[in-house]
Amino acid sequence: MAPRKHGPEFSAEKTWAELAKNIKEIQNHNAANLSFEENHRFAYNMVLYKSGDQLYNGVKQLVIENLEFLANTIIIPAFTSATSDPAMQNTEEELLLKALRRVWDDHTSNMHRLGQILKYMDRVHTQSAHVPPTSVMSLDLFLDRIINKPSIKTQVVTAILNQVQHERDGYGINRSAVKECVDVFLSLEPSKGVTVYKRDLEPVFLEKSEEFYRKEGEHLATSCDTPEFLRSVQARFEAEESRTHHYLSSQTTQPLLQILKDHLLTPHLNNVISKENSGLDVMIDNNQFQDLERLYRLCLKVPTGLPTLRSSLKTSIVRRGKEINSTSLGDDLVDIEGEAPPEKSKDKGKAKAKASGLETAINWVQDVLSLKDRFDLVWKTSFDSNRDVESTLNEAFTSFVNLNEKCSEFISLFIDDHLKKGLKGKSEEEVDVILDKTITIFRFVLEKDVFERYYKGHLAKRLLQGRSVSDDAERGMLAKLKVECGVQFTQKMEGMFNDMRISADTTKEYLEHVSRTTAPEVEISVTIMTSNAWPITHSASACILPPEMSKACKSFEKFYLDRHSGRRLSWQLSLGNADVVVQFKNRVHELNVATFALVILLLFEEDGLLTYSYIKEATQIEEPELKRHLQSLASGKFKILKKHPPGRDVNPDDQFSFNADFTAPTKKIKVPTISSKVESTEERKETRDRIEEERKHLMEACIVRVMKSRKKMTHNDLVNEVTQQLTNKFLPEPLMIKKRIEHLIEREFLERSEEDRRTYRYLA
Repeated sequence: MAPRKHGPEFSAEKTWAELAKNIKEIQNHNAANLSFEENHRFAYNMVLYKSGDQLYNGVKQLVIENLEFLANTIIIPAFTSATSDPAMQNTEEELLLKALRRVWDDHTSNMHRLGQILKYMDRVHTQSAHVPPTSVMSLDLFLDRIINKPSIKTQVVTAILNQVQHERDGYGINRSAVKECVDVFLSLEPSKGVTVYKRDLEPVFLEKSEEFYRKEGEHLATSCDTPEFLRSVQARFEAEESRTHHYLSSQTTQPLLQILKDHLLTPHLNNVISKENSGLDVMIDNNQFQDLERLYRLCLKVPTGLPTLRSSLKTSIVRRGKEINSTSLGDDLVDIEGEAPPEKSKDKGKAKAKASGLETAINWVQDVLSLKDRFDLVWKTSFDSNRDVESTLNEAFTSFVNLNEKCSEFISLFIDDHLKKGLKGKSEEEVDVILDKTITIFRFVLEKDVFERYYKGHLAKRLLQGRSVSDDAERGMLAKLKVECGVQFTQKMEGMFNDMRISADTTKEYLEHVSRTTAPEVEISVTIMTSNAWPITHSASACILPPEMSKACKSFEKFYLDRHSGRRLSWQLSLGNADVVVQFKNRVHELNVATFALVILLLFEEDGLLTYSYIKEATQIEEPELKRHLQSLASGKFKILKKHPPGRDVNPDDQFSFNADFTAPTKKIKVPTISSKVESTEERKETRDRIEEERKHLMEACIVRVMKSRKKMTHNDLVNEVTQQLTNKFLPEPLMIKKRIEHLIEREFLERSEEDRRTYRYLA
């Protein structure tokens, strides 16, 4: 029902004339004295009396005229000139952006007021006439009459891009002016879902950014050292994120950062990391933890970053490891057991080259530990304890540690040195910390069965010679090895400790026994070693004992065999030692010497000058052992004997005499035995041959154990299962496993399946 019409006759022309006049006043900011009700009634009546089209088109035309006026009087006069002065250009661009924003604010303010007056038109007329409401029309007109004008759009877009470039070049800009202009672009949508910002500004902005950062990346990579490059790149990332956050759009952040990743970081990362005088190696050497952390954070930004960093870390570690290995590749040298190593030279490399076999081993392990500590510190401090990086570090250490064929022996010698009594400058707690670190290196060793052989040998010597720092330390080390490798790894070693305990009880019983009978002139303490528990690979060395010593041995042998029938004792005199009181001219000394050395010394009780041939005939000690002990007595630290002629090497025509003039500041003296601390090439070959033989038995036992439980398996499955079970001791090659399978087939433990020759069956 149409509303009732009151008052005089309605005139659309007069009504529009009044309303148009008032709209112009609003556009000229002279609306203070205007009546909102009157203007609203003018618009209402025009729609009511079917003059909506005239009203709509009239308003539209007035808005167009006002926009043209604003463009010509505010924006175009603010166009920038072609000045080359950066400061002047910056000011002009700022004024232009402010001019656009001023026009926008003026336009939106006017349209807001008009929208209040034209509410009835928007509610009734625009829907029936299928035209956009006032709010949409205002945006369309601003877009058409201001933004889409080529001259204005070009000037404004260029000004925004130049402002960004000024800031990238280090100049200050008015961020608010840029943001206000960008907000205008974000408010206008030429098409659904696409703003002016997305259509006209972002594409050219990204294009210019790509061009800039391509050149910037090349410049930084060639002109900066690595830390400076990293700082500059990080600053660029932070600046661009700040830029998109504060005065551009967040929708530009990801494509913009991707440009930095693609052109500033990824192409130059590898070269920057490997720079000779400032790259990764130098930063690690100089403890530049902040720069390393910056490198890590940047590497996380790009897909190739972390793999590149990990590869470089591995290369660095392996290179350093090979340098450490190179110091241990010289000839095996002879050392006096128990003597302090020579003082280190300032030239570390030369000192190691001249080091004894023991010192070479200790230095190698210590250098590896120091290298591990250095990279662990970098990993924790700069690389956020990243597990992928940790895996790479472990791979690198495993790689170079196993390149040293002596690694197992060196680690065992290092542990041996720290578990011996008399270690200077370290408490038991400090020794335990070092041994904990040593276990980390032990984890890198692939051939753990080789280490086991060396460790058992060194442990045996410590136990037999009573040179362990403490039983607690020894058992603590065994516990660490058991955790790493399992019970079987330490089973025989624990058997050695059990033998030592039983031997102490047996010796105590023997001493009580002889105290009730006629005691031998020589007091002995015997260690009874179970043959399969101790690493005694050689037969008993021949030696003619003096009557007193021989009588004591037979006394104990009778005592023991009377209590353990069916057992057999084999004396290992080369492993023993003895205490003897010696009267020199000026003083009496208590000497601790090897058993063979005591047998040699006793020959000089009656005769003054003895030939090498005579000593050899009288003792029947094998020649290598005899020469070694004569060197210890005549050419070592304590010269108990005199050698004629003087010299270190013992020759068949040499003569020896007792050194009655010998003196030393202490009464008790341990005469060290000359021994080869590191195996010679021949000894190492023998050890390797024995290990290879043991591996054959281990593989066969494992194959039988697996097949016994599975009954039937394919070749590949069996090889994989055996490899997995033996990895904690050594890494068997598939060809080795295949040979052991063939051997077991020949011995009728297994057979091939008739249906499939690649499948095996277990024969019970």
